[in-house]
Amino acid sequence: MNPVAISNSRSKQQLRLNWPDGREQLLNHAELRRQCPCSRCRAFRLQGLTPLVDSRVSVVELNAQGYGLQLIFSDGHERGIYPWAYLSSLI
Repeated sequence: MNPVAISNSRSKQQLRLNWPDGREQLLNHAELRRQCPCSRCRAFRLQGLTPLVDSRVSVVELNAQGYGLQLIFSDGHERGIYPWAYLSSLI
């Protein structure tokens, strides 16, 4: 299920997704960076380590990939593609 609307606020450091069921989801940029699904970040978390992410990190670019979004962060990280189902599951 793809969102019907996506907006990104760098000033509020939030990604807003509006889903077809009417649900609006606000995701904090720093938390999105901590939850990056790329293989390197996932391996880091599987080792029980918590990624250190500056609370000021922001999403500077969104690239639609059909099945999700590639998020590019102000710290230069750009490896993660966030599938729609994964984004929907984040709180």
